[in-house]
Amino acid sequence: MLLRLPVAGHGGVIVIIICKGEGQKEHTMHTKKLLLITITLITTLACSLVSGVAEQTEISPTTTVAAISADEPPAVSQPESQAQPASGEALYLFAPNHSTDTYLMNSEGAAMYTWTSVYNPGNAVYLLENGNLLRTGTVKTDVFDAGGSGGIVQEIAPDSSVVWEYRYADDQAQQHHDIEQMPDGNILMIAWEYKTRAEAIAAGREPGLLKGGELWPDHVIEVDPATNEIVWEWHIWDHLVQDHDPAQANYGMVTEHPELININFISRQAAADWNHINSIDYNAELDQIVLSVHNFSEIWIIDHGTTTEEAGGAAGDLLYRWGNPQTYDAGTAADQQFYVQHDAQWIPSDYPGEGNILVFNNGEKRSRSYSSIDEITPPLNPDGSYTLTSGSAYGPEAPVWTYVAENPADFFADHISGAQRLPNGNTLICSGTDGVFFEVTPEGEVVWRYDYGRDVFRVMKISADDPRLAGLNLQPGETLKAESGPNGQPSGTGQPPGNNGPPQRARDACADLAVGAACSFENPKGTVSGSCQSIQGQLTCVPEK
Repeated sequence: MLLRLPVAGHGGVIVIIICKGEGQKEHTMHTKKLLLITITLITTLACSLVSGVAEQTEISPTTTVAAISADEPPAVSQPESQAQPASGEALYLFAPNHSTDTYLMNSEGAAMYTWTSVYNPGNAVYLLENGNLLRTGTVKTDVFDAGGSGGIVQEIAPDSSVVWEYRYADDQAQQHHDIEQMPDGNILMIAWEYKTRAEAIAAGREPGLLKGGELWPDHVIEVDPATNEIVWEWHIWDHLVQDHDPAQANYGMVTEHPELININFISRQAAADWNHINSIDYNAELDQIVLSVHNFSEIWIIDHGTTTEEAGGAAGDLLYRWGNPQTYDAGTAADQQFYVQHDAQWIPSDYPGEGNILVFNNGEKRSRSYSSIDEITPPLNPDGSYTLTSGSAYGPEAPVWTYVAENPADFFADHISGAQRLPNGNTLICSGTDGVFFEVTPEGEVVWRYDYGRDVFRVMKISADDPRLAGLNLQPGETLKAESGPNGQPSGTGQPPGNNGPPQRARDACADLAVGAACSFENPKGTVSGSCQSIQGQLTCVPEK
């Protein structure tokens, strides 16, 4: 016989099993003993409830106490599962490139929270101190159709409503790739600006390097969300040098001006998207900005402690650059250390490596066909300047820490991607082209890995007890995996169903490039090389004829 005694106020029960059959008298004696134990337990629990310390009793609301026959093993009761993540559990924030959703995912791949937008990302997304998202979105214009294009920045509440937005996209300028919120709430944005053929030639650009007859040099704007006004800006166009035509502006010896930008430097094919800056980070202590300049394969540091007027003069010249001294005639290809890198950022204070700069060093198929995560120590002086020996390249000679796979070719993402230093010294890596996230120790041991399955610009690790998440109802939902393409391949490796256009892999090959840029992708017959062209309104790698 099964006897259930409810436990008042706890929603639980005490279960007593009374056995019948042979040895009735013995079982009856056992029953009496069990009833006595049960009464004692109930009395103890009732006393604890009266004293207000019920939570300290050894019997929890989810515990079942049972008597069993002597020849049965004891049954172990399992506590009910908890939807909320445990304190300190890892969560991962990311916005897939081909989705309007942004996710917080747990370490097993379950979506713990989802925000929905009407835009695909363009490309960055961040979690603000107030628990809202700061997210870029992609809007189309008639001019700027290169990879990474954005155009709109939104603050999105937990219910996915838009509480603020700023659009910077027309036929003269367009935001792209990355943004950075400053401590005062203002937002730094990277953007292209349009220059005509005549303007480019007048500035010293060689006519033969004007593919398409136009140029899109980058600039940085700082927007005050309270007024939607641009309160500070910096333009590459104000810091040029060229040794091609003494009759044109900006003439000088490139090798004598490492603080300036050679308007005729190109690393691959000439393209309107000349610089292709893909990340921005702000250091409040130094009041400086670091930029990752994809097409130059180097990072730049500029001074933010200027007015806009000052930023247009010598005070806005480059303070520091590193990764490819060929850009200022201070080295050769043998001296190049960055290859179309992404996600340059200062390591935060109190983190291992604080003050150093961490970079996802992508690599290139034709020169270094593997990726690495590199950490460098810039030659910073107490006054915020950087040491440079005349006639030499900026130091350091090499990174202070590098991660590569044991077999280097096993880790290769030739565009997008990012890395994040964690408080314990580990580094979170987003291999963006295939949507693989993994964490490595300083010794290079992989301690966590998740394969989302499709391109992701960047991922950020956030502790579940981070106060920014306090207003979110974190509940485990769907397991996050990119939808499969035809024949079961992951998305990005085949042609999308119902689409008679180019295969997705040809589009993905140009995801971070400009019109006319060299590109390549893999198909069943091998490597296909070509150039990026606009097909059906999307940038696509068109094979060479």
